[in-house]
Amino acid sequence: MARADQTEIRMRIVIENPLSGVLHSLQSKDGHPLDPKSSNSGEALAFDFPVRIVPGPKFFGDQVRREGPVRRFVYIRIGQSAGQHGSPWSRRMKIDIHDLDQGLLDRAAAGEGVVQIVVDGTAQDGTPACATVARAGVRLA
Repeated sequence: MARADQTEIRMRIVIENPLSGVLHSLQSKDGHPLDPKSSNSGEALAFDFPVRIVPGPKFFGDQVRREGPVRRFVYIRIGQSAGQHGSPWSRRMKIDIHDLDQGLLDRAAAGEGVVQIVVDGTAQDGTPACATVARAGVRLA
């Protein structure tokens, strides 16, 4: 699909309750860490990035990964995967975006705000959350 047919929107992933001192980053299209940051005392981390969309919805962009014909998601790298070589963790969070509400995406495309996805950064066992994580909330910010 030609880029001219795609509309760019802004997305933000907010990681609430991340483990203090553990590096998190977006994953770039070449698989490397992008925009690494860590929490000093458990404060939330936010990652902003552009995504191109077409009705359906279908998603395109440097941070968008695909699995099969429909599933689209964004990776957050954690610990060693994010470039923190001394970390005891080397993980990734998979955050689904393919099932976001079309109405919300349309509002973002109209310039009404940023699509904000909130996830919990700590797993039930007290370690950094990883694998496919449930969204704690999705809204226009």
